[in-house]
Amino acid sequence: MTSTVADNDELLLDLIKNNNERAMHELYCRHIRYLTAVCSRYITNDDDVHDVLQDSFIKIFSSINSFQYKGNGSLKGWMTRITLNEAIKFIKRTCHFNFIELKKEEIDLPDEEPDTESIPPPVIYKFIRELPDGYRTIFNLYVIEGRSHKEIARLLGIKEGTSASQLHRAKAILANKINNYNKLYSISI
Repeated sequence: MTSTVADNDELLLDLIKNNNERAMHELYCRHIRYLTAVCSRYITNDDDVHDVLQDSFIKIFSSINSFQYKGNGSLKGWMTRITLNEAIKFIKRTCHFNFIELKKEEIDLPDEEPDTESIPPPVIYKFIRELPDGYRTIFNLYVIEGRSHKEIARLLGIKEGTSASQLHRAKAILANKINNYNKLYSISI
């Protein structure tokens, strides 16, 4: 691959659409780390992440001819949506969500905003990955992906109120972990 092709998604796409294996490999290498991170936000088992990524790339390459390039970042966004959808399908197929509805007065409680400034990002990431499957999925969809409770409900086949209550519980669990971490690692002067 020339550096011009390696830097240009549109040229790379044209080569892939003509079944150029080097271009396919380039696309894979360019995006695998990012898509692994996306997938790992939802699925904690490394073997399962690998399987979902494999399914994602099969879908990406099999449907690439229908992709319409819309400028810088559109390819990455499209690939991310495919990977996210494959992760959600995997979760729905293999995880057993134990959603618990909160009472109206519990949902209306304000979320506690813990101090995260002194916590390294890998520790926060670890706390998120430790959440139960349902909480982690809804937290990531809402906080990281910016999905609404209506979208999450449609994606997961649940009620909007269930999505909101599980997000509330996920935030409460994370706040507790963060507060405990801050207490444990605070330096007394």
